[in-house]
Amino acid sequence: MGSLYVFDHPLIQHKLTYIRDKSTGTKEFRELVDEVAMLMAYEITRDLPLQEVEVETPVTRCKAKMIAGKKLGLVPILRAGIGMVDGVLKLIPAAKVGHVGLYRDPETLEPVEYYVKLPSDIEERDFIVIDPMLATGGSAVAAITALKNRGARNMKLMCLIAAPEGIQKVQEVHPDVDIFVAAVDEMLNDHGYIVPGLGDAGDRLFGTK
Repeated sequence: MGSLYVFDHPLIQHKLTYIRDKSTGTKEFRELVDEVAMLMAYEITRDLPLQEVEVETPVTRCKAKMIAGKKLGLVPILRAGIGMVDGVLKLIPAAKVGHVGLYRDPETLEPVEYYVKLPSDIEERDFIVIDPMLATGGSAVAAITALKNRGARNMKLMCLIAAPEGIQKVQEVHPDVDIFVAAVDEMLNDHGYIVPGLGDAGDRLFGTK
């Protein structure tokens, strides 16, 4: 079973409160999501392998540590996932970015792929799948499946807020994927929205209704 990591860092929780607040405008909302994504990326990358190198400081030569050539990929789920990518790239600028687009079939209510574009060396990369909201879990499960079907081996899922139902679904279908969230909320309502949540992340990021 994949592990669940909930980030209780004071800065993440402080900024998340402003993200939840309905009076936070689009510009500030975007900036806060960007900042929280960067802080979460700092934690998610904690287990990256290091290698020893030798560098010359202004004083002398010394041994130091560098990330051991790990290839990383970021895959935001369109459209709201895009809002978290820049924050992660600030810490991992060499990561390649793919995209997965999904829509919900109005009859079956199941997610359907409409766009998948991934790095060509997918089998060599560790991926972070990004979506601000893990509600029913349908989109996250479909996105992870899309990556696996194309050769991805190692993935992590990164979300701002998750509902228990979404966490359970991802863990049931993809037990090899660890989930990283800033908060686990109470439940889903009858419309599939996370409660208390933050509303529609895509609409709040892009100023749409």
